[in-house]
Amino acid sequence: MNEDLKGLYAAIILSALVVLGVNYFFPKPVPQTPAAEEVVITPQTEEEKTAEAAEAAPISVEEAIGQDTRLNLKNDVIQGSIRLKGARFDNLQLLKYKEALEENSPNVSLFTPAKTAETYFADYGWLTTDAKINVPNAESVWSAIGNTELTPQTPVTLVWDNGQGIRFINQISLDEHYLFSITQKIENNSGKTVSLLPYGLFSKRIDEDAQSRSVVHEGFVGVLNDKLKEIRYGSIKEQPQEFETTGGWVSFSDKYWFGSFIFNDSATTKINLRKVKDGLFQLDYKGEPLQIASGASAEVTTQLYAGAKEIKLLDKYSDNIKKFDLNIDFGWYYFLTKPFFYVLDFLYGLIGNMGWAILLFAAILRLSMFPLAHKSYDNMSKMKKIQPKLMALQTMYKDDKLALQRATMELYKKEKVNPAAGCLPMFIQIPIFFSLFKVLNIAIEIRHAPFIGWVKDLSAPDPLTISAWSHIYIPSAIDIGVWPLIYGLTMFIQNQLNPKPANKDQARMFALMPILFTIMFAHFAVGLVIYWILNNILSLIQQKIIMYKNGVK
Repeated sequence: MNEDLKGLYAAIILSALVVLGVNYFFPKPVPQTPAAEEVVITPQTEEEKTAEAAEAAPISVEEAIGQDTRLNLKNDVIQGSIRLKGARFDNLQLLKYKEALEENSPNVSLFTPAKTAETYFADYGWLTTDAKINVPNAESVWSAIGNTELTPQTPVTLVWDNGQGIRFINQISLDEHYLFSITQKIENNSGKTVSLLPYGLFSKRIDEDAQSRSVVHEGFVGVLNDKLKEIRYGSIKEQPQEFETTGGWVSFSDKYWFGSFIFNDSATTKINLRKVKDGLFQLDYKGEPLQIASGASAEVTTQLYAGAKEIKLLDKYSDNIKKFDLNIDFGWYYFLTKPFFYVLDFLYGLIGNMGWAILLFAAILRLSMFPLAHKSYDNMSKMKKIQPKLMALQTMYKDDKLALQRATMELYKKEKVNPAAGCLPMFIQIPIFFSLFKVLNIAIEIRHAPFIGWVKDLSAPDPLTISAWSHIYIPSAIDIGVWPLIYGLTMFIQNQLNPKPANKDQARMFALMPILFTIMFAHFAVGLVIYWILNNILSLIQQKIIMYKNGVK
C-alpha cells in the first residue's frame, strides 16, 4: 500500500472515531431539573396559570398519582393508569425493563405525571372556534362506563358531558404489547350543528445536555407523506415547526423507548413541534374539522404506541403501520445494521449468551472476508519482504523523486506487489464497524445483557477501569477498562507485523494509534470492544501464517 494512502485512510478512521468519542471525553455538566408544568393545546385559564406559578419544585410521582382518581391499565408488559381528570395517559411502567442492573431497581417509567421531575404524558381532546361551546380540557373529569380496568380483554369507555347537549366519548383498547387504539366520538344533541376538530399531544421534559451527548437519534421522528423526518431535541426551536401529512405517524423518541401517534391513512393531519421552554417540549397534532348536525354523531380513530424499541415487534407492526421500524435509528448503514441485529439475535437464541454470540458473529464475519483479507495480507507480507529494497532505492534516489517513483513502480512490478491491495479490507471494515456500533447502541435486546466475569451489560463501557482497580481519581478520558487494554495490545502487535512507513511523521502516528484507539474504545460498548479483539486476533493469526508462507521474518 502506498505510504501516503495508508496515512490518509488511517487518518479518516481516526477522525471518525474522534467524532464519536469526543462527546464522551468532554461531557457538559448536568443541570438540576426544574419543576415541570402543565402543557395543553388550548389557552390556559387564569386559575391554571396561578397554580402553575405557585409550583416551585417538582413533586414525586407517587404524590402526583395520589392526587387524582385513576383508571388502571395492565397487560403482560406494561402497567399504569389513566388520569380521569383530562383523560390523560400519564402513568406507564414497562414491566420487562429495569432502570439499572440492581435486582431491586424499579421498572422503567415511560409516562409520568405533570409537575414531576420527568414529566411525560399524552393528551387527547377537541378544539372549536365557537367560544360558547364547552370542550373538555385538562381539568375536565371523565367518567368510566362499564369496565373499570383497561386490559387486552377489557376495553374501556370514558365519557364527559359538556352540559350543553354534547357528549364526548373516548373508547380505548390495548393490545398485548404497547399499542393503544383510541376512538374519539361526539354525540350532538345541542339543537344546532357544531364544528369540532380532534387533537392529541405529547408533553415531555428531557435533560438536553444528556441528549446532546447521545450517539443515537433522540427527539422528533415521523413518517410524513411516506417520507422520514428526524429532528433532534437540540434542534427543536421555540417557534413552532409545522408539518402536514396524510396518514403516517409522529413520535417523541428516546434511545430505547418512544411514544407515537399513528394516524388514519385517509385523513389530513396538521402537526406542530415546539420547545415550550428549556427542557420542556411539545408535539401535537390537529385532525380535520368535523361538522356534526344536531341528533348526529361523529368519530375519529387514532393509535398510540407507548413502549420499548423492540426491533422484531416494530417489524411486526410495520406490516400495518408503514415504516414503523424507522422509529429505531439504524443509521447510514441500515442495509447492514438491521441484518447484523437479526444474525446476532439468531446466534443468541442458539447460545443463550449475547457475549458469545458477538464472538461467534466476529468469527463468521472474518470467515466471510477470508479470501479478500488473504489477498491483502499476502500483499502486505510481500511489501514487508521488499522493505530493505525500498529503503535502498530511497537512499539511491534521495535527490531525484521522479526517478525514485519510477524505480519503485518497477520494483513493485518485478515482485508482483500491489501497494493498494491492503486498502480494500480497511474500507470494508468501516461500515462493519459503524453498523455493529449502531446495533450495540440501539438494540434494547442487548441492553443489560451480561457476558462473563465483571461484564454485566454489553451495551455499556467496560466497568472494570483503572479507577475501579486503584480506587483513586482518574480523569474520565483515560480511565480505561480491562477489555480496551486487551484491544490496545492486539492492535499494537498487529502494527508490528505491518510494513513500517518510510516517512517518520507517519511512523510516529502509527505508533500512537494503538494508544489513541484504546482511549476511545474505553468509552464504547464493551460488546463492540470484545468483537474487535477477536477480529484482531484472527487477523494476527491469518497474517502470521501468510508471512511464514512468504518467508517474511
